[in-house]
Amino acid sequence: MIGYATIGTNDFERARTFYDQVFAPLGGRRIFMLGETMQFYASREIPGMIAITTPYDKQPAQPSNGGMFGLTATSREQVDAVYAAALAAGATCEGKPGDRTDTFYGAYFRDPDGNKLCVFHLVRKPKAT
Repeated sequence: MIGYATIGTNDFERARTFYDQVFAPLGGRRIFMLGETMQFYASREIPGMIAITTPYDKQPAQPSNGGMFGLTATSREQVDAVYAAALAAGATCEGKPGDRTDTFYGAYFRDPDGNKLCVFHLVRKPKAT
């Protein structure tokens, strides 16, 4: 349903290095740049894109209060790998990988700019007959 989302940064090169590592376990890679301040990432397996950008209005980027980006993973192992890559790249923990409901396995972290992200895997339960 979502085409793309943007994540603000105050240090463009640091953010690109960070997200190169975070998106790699999801098959995410740099796909194109828009100007010199917006880098788009995508995966062949997962629809949608995420862009890292410095604010257009030239004001400092600030994380939103209550805002969060959710990254879809194809397995629990992929959730664990993204979370580990994020922490190794400089993220701070906002919630270790684990079951949040009987169908939702997720992990939470903040990037170096303070933006909150969740990487999650949904387990589809069979319908009762």
